[in-house]
Amino acid sequence: MQHAVEEAGERRRVPRHVACVMDGNGRWAQSRAQPRTFGHSAAEASVIDVIEAARSAGVGWLSLYAFSTENWGRPSGEVDFLMRLVRRVVRKHAFFLHARGIRCRFLGVNDPRIPPELARDFEDLMTLTGDNRGMTLTVAFDHGGRADIVEAARSLLRSNTPAEAVTERTFAAHLPYPDTPDVDLVIRTSGEQRISNFMLWQVAYAEWVFPPVLWPDFRASHFLDCLHAYRQRDRRFGGVLPSEIGASRP
Repeated sequence: MQHAVEEAGERRRVPRHVACVMDGNGRWAQSRAQPRTFGHSAAEASVIDVIEAARSAGVGWLSLYAFSTENWGRPSGEVDFLMRLVRRVVRKHAFFLHARGIRCRFLGVNDPRIPPELARDFEDLMTLTGDNRGMTLTVAFDHGGRADIVEAARSLLRSNTPAEAVTERTFAAHLPYPDTPDVDLVIRTSGEQRISNFMLWQVAYAEWVFPPVLWPDFRASHFLDCLHAYRQRDRRFGGVLPSEIGASRP
């Protein structure tokens, strides 16, 4: 009975929304004397493993940073390869995701350079899984946090919202997918420690973990280690814990 209570308590401390910056594909490939595209291909297994691990752990929302607005500046051959790879992955795993009750969304997808057939595949997957009520998987593709904030500001202006009526709540309502909860935990693989313009509004109070593992080697066990690290954190949101108030008294 005690074990069941402890297990339930641990499950309640699972972060509601986890976001992953999938970093290190190029370096993983280069360390094997392979082209960067080899690392992108190898990343597919990690994506599926993490999705399944998050769902099984009880994570309600999982966001994956797949392609940023800045990534358009990469060599055209690499960008073209990524477009073809993402299309293959989406088509290959669509029914896997649907069968597990996962609702899929794509954050971004605004640039006209995105191949029309890939944009259609995104729409088809969102339609297929739109009524699912399990975990929500958001793939940030052609995404930039600053661009989202600028577009929210434009949306507020178009709605003729009075300046005095603009609050954090009303502003957030004009962001893409406003029902998305704030991110609780961000995992950035490969040891790099920067935000990279990812979901800037939503990560304001997120906890961050920077495992040194390159993304193609990142598996469910690493993901669960990150959840464990999150459980050890005291989330203050700018305040102090009641125990700290007592300890500070003379």
